Amino acid sequence: MRDSRRELLATLPSFGWLGLFVLVPTLLVLAIAFRETDPAGGIGAGWTWRQFAIFGQPSILVLLWRTIWISALTTLICMVMALPVAWYLARVRKEWRSRLLLLIIVPFWTNFLIRVFAWNQILHSEGGLARFLRSIHLLGENDSLLFNSGAVVLVSVYTYLPFAILPLYAAAEKFDFSLLDAARDLGATALRAFWSVFVPGIRKGLITALVIVFVPMLGSYVVPDLVGGTDGQMIGNKIAQRNFADRNLPSASAMAAILSLAVLAPMLFRKREEAGKQ
Repeated sequence: MRDSRRELLATLPSFGWLGLFVLVPTLLVLAIAFRETDPAGGIGAGWTWRQFAIFGQPSILVLLWRTIWISALTTLICMVMALPVAWYLARVRKEWRSRLLLLIIVPFWTNFLIRVFAWNQILHSEGGLARFLRSIHLLGENDSLLFNSGAVVLVSVYTYLPFAILPLYAAAEKFDFSLLDAARDLGATALRAFWSVFVPGIRKGLITALVIVFVPMLGSYVVPDLVGGTDGQMIGNKIAQRNFADRNLPSASAMAAILSLAVLAPMLFRKREEAGKQ
């Protein structure tokens, strides 16, 4: 009982913080989603389900589909790129390990908006990269590297790749690499040993990396806004438009509520899976 009380007292500040700054705002957003829209902008007096009818509009369904596939593709690319990096970091000599980890963390020292805007300039139609690709006929005169879904995926991978590498490395560092040698002795190729032994062995880190990348991508707003344009908009941009431009807070809250449920779904799935194993 004494140990349980100590654990409870130790976790109370964290639970209080999450309750005050996560749970309460989420409940407020959910409550606003069921309110009428005031004609002058803002929250009306009545209660209604009509705000959720927006998800029957074709344009919103297109945004939802684009949000899901961009988020899934970004997560997949990050996983494919992060896995070999995590494997190498876990096996490299310790004196080099800290230096390589520093190179991964260095981008965090620069403001996020500045990094995304830098990509805006790199991919600009009059930028050096676009001119070079046109000179070797890999890019048409009227084609653009910017303001499309591809640009959103590219910049999102750059942004979230470190978030995939770090948890995978944390799991790979604890992996027993002698198991790979045993698999090779039993006739497995290097690639077969990697996928059949190493990847299942860092499963927890893999799930953590998936959640850390996929969940923020669902609510991504800045990257689609700066490099996506009209063809690269995601649901986060529509929420911002309804909130700031249209002043339709209940409609924005309805979309945010559905997005919150989509964000919580993979996390709840992971918790249920862990509970089932226990």
